[in-house]
Amino acid sequence: MDHSSFSAPGLPLPKLSLIVGGARSGKSRLAERLVARLATATGLPRAYIATAEIWDEEMRARIDRHIADRGDGWVTQEAPRDLAGALARAEGVVLIDCATLWLTNVMLGGGDVERETAEMLAAMAAYPGPVIVVSNEVGWGIVPDNKLSRDFRDAQGRLNQRLAEAADLVAGVMAGLPMVLKGQMQVLQ
Repeated sequence: MDHSSFSAPGLPLPKLSLIVGGARSGKSRLAERLVARLATATGLPRAYIATAEIWDEEMRARIDRHIADRGDGWVTQEAPRDLAGALARAEGVVLIDCATLWLTNVMLGGGDVERETAEMLAAMAAYPGPVIVVSNEVGWGIVPDNKLSRDFRDAQGRLNQRLAEAADLVAGVMAGLPMVLKGQMQVLQ
């Protein structure tokens, strides 16, 4: 389905948007605002695909805080790795939060990063509505001191590049402020 069928007057709807930033930069909050604005303008439901897994009580508290901050009105699916399957079941404007935890799950689970990335990108392209993906920028820090961390940093950089290439809108977030890197962010005006 052509995403132009989701257009609202004066509101261009990007097919795929990437919101990237550092930890606690405000990227998830921005992505949630984008989804809410698109859902309100189109009358579509808000779908949230969560990639986090609960490893300990601190992670449980983080997830609970995320759920409380986002509020009601979201249909949530937990999909630590199967983003293609989650997208096949989703309806409306989709937020995937986040590609970084998804990649962590793939790598620690011994998955084929290239194959699973290709499947994820194909599922995003096939999804009939707008998709917004949150991802971390991890390449601005120091060079990690171990192979797994360096491999992860490199894989995350490549994943972000592939997502950005496919996206109609790419925004970086720093200190809660969005910086449009590609496309236009008229959806917030």
